[in-house]
Parts: sequence; structure tokens; C-alpha cells
Amino acid sequence: MDAEYEPRPATVFVVDDDTSVRDSLRWLVESVGLKAETFSDAHDLLHKCSPERPGCFVLDVRMPGMSGLELQEQLASRDFRQPVIIMTAYGDVPMAVRAMKRGAVYFFEKNSSNQILLEQIQAALKEDDDRRRVEDAGRVVRERYQKLTAREIEVLDLVTAGLSSKEIGVKLGVSFKTVEAHRAKIMKKMEADSVPHLIRMYVAATGAAPLAPIAASRNGEATHA
Repeated sequence: MDAEYEPRPATVFVVDDDTSVRDSLRWLVESVGLKAETFSDAHDLLHKCSPERPGCFVLDVRMPGMSGLELQEQLASRDFRQPVIIMTAYGDVPMAVRAMKRGAVYFFEKNSSNQILLEQIQAALKEDDDRRRVEDAGRVVRERYQKLTAREIEVLDLVTAGLSSKEIGVKLGVSFKTVEAHRAKIMKKMEADSVPHLIRMYVAATGAAPLAPIAASRNGEATHA
């Protein structure tokens, strides 16, 4: 079984130079049980936030000093990958479109309903959680893969190519029983419950596609280790 992913509490990071807007957005976010942190300018956010914190950003497009678009670029350059929502006033839509081309997930017109913003925030938080879930699963699988010996990796490479244990033995110059023993250890170390499961983890750990489809495995070995 794969390690269970444990999501961390998410935060909605709001950046706006208008105190009343910040307070209003904090109240809105907290009214649906979410956590919010507000910042009066871009530099304050960059100083206090980190890429590791789950959540999303809600940025005002027009701010003195560093604008929302400039902040978006700064976040990207510093490896912040939380989703970005750009808030715009009437007439700033072309600017918001440019922001989306640079990676923002949504833009919100300030004269729109609060419900629309909340829906965007919920979608952005889910996107961030999904990304972290995938990254966490990949990290766990890579840690398991690194526990394999050089010989076990050789055997695993050939398993992903669709070779039978007999064929692997011939190729490596070892007995059928030795290959089967290696395969059993691989399945145990990788915590795989089937060969298809093992292949999925192999791809996640190495970034390489299997050399042959599982369906092409010979002698019915696609269903066992």
C-alpha cells in the first residue's frame, strides 16, 4: 500500500494595499471556515511567506510599489507554486489576461459576487492540494526505489520491458529461482501489490516510461511478481 498522504491546513494569502478590502476578504474567507492572512504590500508577503506553505494567493493587480503582476513574477522566480488569483477593477481585464498567460489560474473582477471569488479560491486550494499529493507520492516512491540494490534495479528494468523471469535469468546469467527471489524483494521494498502497481511506481521514481506495455508480458507474468 502507498503511504497515506496527510494534507496540511491551507491558507489564503491576500495582498491588497486597501485596508478595507483586506479586512473584507479576510472576513469572507474565514466565513467559510478557511484560514486567511493579509498583507498590505508585495514585500511584506515575500518576507513572511514560503513556497512550502499550502494555499493560494489573491493579489490586487494595481498596488503602489510592486504591482500584482510584478509580484506574480517574483513568486514564480522564487519557486512559489501555489495558485494565483488576480483581482482586477473594471477596465483591467486585458491586464488580467496577461497575468493568466503568465500562470495565474483565475482573475476576479471586484464588482463580481463574493460567491464567484469563493468558488475560485476553493478550486485553487484543491489544485494546490492535488499537486502536493502527487509530489508527496513521488517522494515516497523515490525513497523506496533508492533502497533497491544495483542488481534489483537491473531486474526491475527488465520486468518493465516485459521479460519473463526465465528470460531475465538468461540475460543476466543467473537462475530462474534467483530472478524470482530478486522480484520478491523488489515487490516488498517497493510495497507493490501487483506488477502494474510496481510499473506505475517505477515510472514515478525514474520518470522513464516502461520499455514495453504490461499487456505484452509473456507467460502470464503480468499478474505476479
